[in-house]
Amino acid sequence: MSVDNSNQPQASTQIQRRQQPELSFWQIFNMCFGFLGIQFGFALQNANVSRIFQTLGAEIDEIPILWIAAPLTGLIVQPIIGYLSDNTWNGLGRRRPYFLIGAICTTLALFIMPHSPVLWVAAGMLWIMDASINIAMEPFRAFVGDNLPKSQRTQGYAMQSFFIGIGAVVASALPYILTNFFDVANTAPEGQIADSVRYAFYFGGAVLFLAVGWTVISSKEYSPEEISAFQAQDEAQSGKETSDEQRSRTAGQYQFAALLWMAVGAIATGLVMGFDLDKQLYILTIGIFTFGPLQLYCSMALKKVTSTNIAERESLGMVFNVVDDLFHMPKAMHQLAIVQFFSWFALFAMWIYTTSAVTSYHYGTSDVLTKAYNDGADWVGMLFASYNGFAALAAIAIPFLAKAVGIRFAHTINLTLGGLGLISFFFITDPALLWIPMIGVGIAWASILSVPYAMLSGILPPKKMGVFMGIFNFFIVIPQLLAASVLGVILKTLFDGQPIFALITGGVFMIIAGVAVLFVDQPSSDV
Repeated sequence: MSVDNSNQPQASTQIQRRQQPELSFWQIFNMCFGFLGIQFGFALQNANVSRIFQTLGAEIDEIPILWIAAPLTGLIVQPIIGYLSDNTWNGLGRRRPYFLIGAICTTLALFIMPHSPVLWVAAGMLWIMDASINIAMEPFRAFVGDNLPKSQRTQGYAMQSFFIGIGAVVASALPYILTNFFDVANTAPEGQIADSVRYAFYFGGAVLFLAVGWTVISSKEYSPEEISAFQAQDEAQSGKETSDEQRSRTAGQYQFAALLWMAVGAIATGLVMGFDLDKQLYILTIGIFTFGPLQLYCSMALKKVTSTNIAERESLGMVFNVVDDLFHMPKAMHQLAIVQFFSWFALFAMWIYTTSAVTSYHYGTSDVLTKAYNDGADWVGMLFASYNGFAALAAIAIPFLAKAVGIRFAHTINLTLGGLGLISFFFITDPALLWIPMIGVGIAWASILSVPYAMLSGILPPKKMGVFMGIFNFFIVIPQLLAASVLGVILKTLFDGQPIFALITGGVFMIIAGVAVLFVDQPSSDV
C-alpha cells in the first residue's frame, strides 16, 4: 500500500487566513489506522483480564473492584493528556508524541501482564496498561479534529469506528483461534496463565505498536500557526469576530462550589457506608468530595490574575485550566453530555448483564457449572464479536447517512436501532436468532464512537481540542460507574433480580439518548 503525502499537512509559520484542505481517503486511513492497535489492547484486556485475575486467585466478588482501574484511569489521564497535547509542539508534532509514548508503554504492559506471578502484580499491571492505552488513545480524537476540515470529520471518526470494530473482533477471538487452529494450550497449572492468553497478548502488543507506529510515521500535523489560520478562516466565513474568550467564574464562586461539593461528597460517602451499599459507589462519592479541594485551588489561583481574559487564565497551569474548562464547556457540549450519559449507561448495562441475561432467560440456567450455562456464555462471546463486526460495516455507511439526513437525525436513527435491538432480547426466545438484534447494537456502537465526536469537534476551539475531548470522557466514565453500582439494586428491587430487564433498561436509555440528540445545538451547516 502506497502512502499519498501530496496533500499531507505541512508545518508553516504563516498566520493569515487559510482554508483547511480536505485529505484523501488514504491519508484519513493512515491517521486512523493506529486505532486498530489501540483496540487490540483494549479488547485483549476486556476479554482476558478477569480470567487472569481468577487464575491468580481472585474471588468473583473481587473482580469489580479490581476492574475499577479502567474507568478511573480514563477519568484522570485523559484530560491531563488532552491539556498537555494541546500545549505541545516539537519535531514529532502535537499529538503524535503521546501516540508513541502510549504505544511503547502499552506494548510493554501487554508483554508483562500474562507473566504476573501474583494477583497484586496483575492488578497493578492493569492500572499501568489502562493508563498507557489512555495516553495513546486520547489524542487520537483531537488528531482528527486538528487535521480534517469540518466537512470530513464524520468520515474521520467513522474510520476510527471501523478500525475499532475490526480490532475488537480479531483480538477478542485470538485465544480461541490460537487454541483451535494452532493447537496452543488454553489450560495451565494452577496459578499460571494459559499459553493461548500469553501468546495473544504478545501478538496484540506487536500489532498495537506497529499500527500506532504506522500512524506516527505516515501522518503529519499542522503547526499551531496553521491551526490558528484555519480557525480565523472559519470565523470569517461564519461572521464571527476573533477575540479572546472571556471567563466569568470568580474566586468566590469557586469557593462556594467547593464547600458544596465537599458537603455533598461527605454526606454521600456516609450514606454508602451507613447503608452498606456497593463499594464501587465510593469512587463516585469520594470523587465528588475531591472535586471540592480542586475548586479551592482554583479560587486561590484566580487571585493571581486581574481579569477574566483567557490568556491570563492559561498562565495559571494545568490543574486550574482543566477545572476551569469543565465549567466553561460550550452549550452544545453540555447537551451532548446528556446524550453520552444515556448511551454509555445502556452500553455498560449490556456489557455487564448480557451473559447472565442470555444464560438465565434463553438457556434456562444460572448454574455456572452446567453445560447449558457455558454454551450460553460462549454464544454471548460470539454475539459480542458479531456486533463489533456489524459496527465495522456500519462505520462505512454512517457518513453517507449523516450527509443524507443530517448528523443529528442520523445519530437518532442509529441509537434507536440499538435500543430496539436490546429490548428485542426479551421477545426473541430462540438464542440462535439473537444475532439479529446485534445488527442494531452494532450500528449504534459505531455511531456512538464517531458521531458525538464529529459534532463536538465542530464547536470546540482548536487550541483546546485535546482538553475538551478529555473532559468529554467524564460522561463516559460516570455512567459506567453508575451502571456497575446501581443496576444491581434496580434489578433486585423492581425486577426480582432478573438480568434480562437490565437489557430492556439499557434499550430504553439508548432510545432516550437518541431523542436527546435532537436537542443538541449545532451550526446550521452541520445539522
